[in-house]
Amino acid sequence: MSEPNTGVTPETVRKIARLSRLHVEDERLSPLADELNGILGWIEQLGEVDVEGVAPMTSAVDMEAPLRADAITDGGQREKVLANAPKSDSGFYVVPRSVE
Repeated sequence: MSEPNTGVTPETVRKIARLSRLHVEDERLSPLADELNGILGWIEQLGEVDVEGVAPMTSAVDMEAPLRADAITDGGQREKVLANAPKSDSGFYVVPRSVE
């Protein structure tokens, strides 16, 4: 048996926002917690649906995915691709270091 869900608290929203590097005003924490708790409530309701004998599907319409040949059709355009890059070196994009 699972533990009862205590729900999302404003403090949890603050932590999620910090981990996501988002700034959330203090007055928005409680409304966001309520919204997340509502979403989680709907998800819990989905868990109550009887799906016994229902085959998994990727679409409501029975169809096959169109396939194409796995062939390079527009390669060899390195200069055109790199033309809009702010900086490139030896045929590669140069980006700022994000991890020290």
